[in-house]
Amino acid sequence: MDGAWMVLASSGVANISPLFAVLTLVLVLAVLVSLILVKFKQSLLVGYLLCGVLMGNTGLLWLIGTDRGDPVISNLAEIGVVLLMFTLGIEFSLGELRHLWRTALIGGGIQVGITASIAGFAASAFGFPAADSIVLGIAVALSSTAVAMKSFQDFGQQNNPGARASLGIALFQDILVILVFLVMPSLYRGGEGDLGGDIALALLKGLAFLAGAWLLGRYGLTPLLHAVARTRSRELFTLTVIGLCAGVAFAGSALDLSLALGAFAAGLVVSESIYSHRILSDILPFKDLFLAIFFVSVGLLIDVGVVAEQWPRVLLGSAVVLAVKGVIVFAVLKSLRLPGRAALLAAGSLASTGEFSLVLIGKAGGYRPFDPATEQMLLVCTAVTMAAVPSLMRMSRPFGKWLEEKRLLAAHQIAPQTLSPSKVIKQLSNHAIICGYGPVGRALNEALKRCGVDTLVLELNSDTVRALKTAGQPVLFADATHPEALDLAGIMCARLVAFTFPAVSATCAAVPLVRERNPGIYIFGRAKFANEVNRLLELGVQVIHDEHESAVAMVRAAISSYERPDIDPEEVVREAMDQGG
Repeated sequence: MDGAWMVLASSGVANISPLFAVLTLVLVLAVLVSLILVKFKQSLLVGYLLCGVLMGNTGLLWLIGTDRGDPVISNLAEIGVVLLMFTLGIEFSLGELRHLWRTALIGGGIQVGITASIAGFAASAFGFPAADSIVLGIAVALSSTAVAMKSFQDFGQQNNPGARASLGIALFQDILVILVFLVMPSLYRGGEGDLGGDIALALLKGLAFLAGAWLLGRYGLTPLLHAVARTRSRELFTLTVIGLCAGVAFAGSALDLSLALGAFAAGLVVSESIYSHRILSDILPFKDLFLAIFFVSVGLLIDVGVVAEQWPRVLLGSAVVLAVKGVIVFAVLKSLRLPGRAALLAAGSLASTGEFSLVLIGKAGGYRPFDPATEQMLLVCTAVTMAAVPSLMRMSRPFGKWLEEKRLLAAHQIAPQTLSPSKVIKQLSNHAIICGYGPVGRALNEALKRCGVDTLVLELNSDTVRALKTAGQPVLFADATHPEALDLAGIMCARLVAFTFPAVSATCAAVPLVRERNPGIYIFGRAKFANEVNRLLELGVQVIHDEHESAVAMVRAAISSYERPDIDPEEVVREAMDQGG
């Protein structure tokens, strides 16, 4: 009977697409494992790794008729890397680099240089070839930007000086990843020719490609995005964004450069445009899905049996990485006169290895595979150190306070920095979010600004956004019904949000997203007709009824025109509105 059931099950699985089967298993497991990790305040990325470990070591892959080496998994993982690099390009801001250049270039350069040197010499001492030692050294020097920045948001520390310092060092690491992608093929072909010449040629080719992509974006793609934005079609805009990412990434690969570099170039093309935040809000759901699959694919490579045999080395290696990197980051930031507690917080956030460490190790394995024990060591140490980041960041504050009380740590003040427009948006707090910039939105924005209230405008008219950006008004080209757009607007720390357009369906779609992120926020909305008012009131919206307000103004104006001193216009208005509903 059992054998018959297994035959029926296997025949049923054979009729299911491998892509659908893998996605189903990944999503179901990701939800279950992530719910547990969220309860313990751990990173979801670690949860995705654990999903891969479960799938690869418990026979779950057999149930869906596949195995670890199925090309479906590796192909989806490659898409995840492409989208990760695309969002990295969008988030890479030359403006922020100008304001954080000291931390990025000096702090990031010293941190990466010292860490990579120590790790590289250690790898060489253990018998690794020169190319592997260099890649491993750089992989250990990189940190998990995703885990660090998400943890800063979760702890409400986005504006902490340590967060800005971490961002500066992360920018340097992002630049380094791109350079390593460029020179890695030459590095592994080092014995076949002039290594210096090959690396110089690879860098020149990469820089030429990035310059060409920038010119294409400025004179070709940006006008295309203007035209698409004017259609107000959400579907067409999303399609254009995905096509842009895929097209430039394919062009990079066709020129014998990596897909990852092409995707980064595509993101860089639009990073300084008014559409960057809208593109981020459109692409983030796709990136999150495929990034989850990437981490699951990495988890699939982890063999629990090998880890069980090597667990002392795994724990020792993880502890050494966290301690060495943490001390180096702390020392570098203290030398740049960052306050002690902020430097400790940044050190905790950057002490781990990260997602690009895994990407580099995977790329290097494509040229010369590591032995299984070494690969398992690297993968598990990355997972363990990433999981430790939130706890290290939580411990940094009381530990820093204790050190200051013992006079073992002195605090230094840093000079205030001039913020770029994107940083101004990130630093807004207790602000008003104005959705729509028609006559009502414009009047509300001016009134609030006159009262000293910080405002942020969400608008889908590209011409209006460009004008507001030129005038210095914080503004996002974004759709208020997108949860990612609300997050980018800082909805969690805003005082109020006003939907100044009378599109009730859009307001009703956005309000639950707003309440989910900020239950105590004040929400204002407009309704044209009486039957729309109740829909908004049921959602807890303070409603401005256009017909009602127009009727009040009309009655007041009409009565006043007769100049009857025996009639109180306001009393007539109240009675008329009571009778008229």
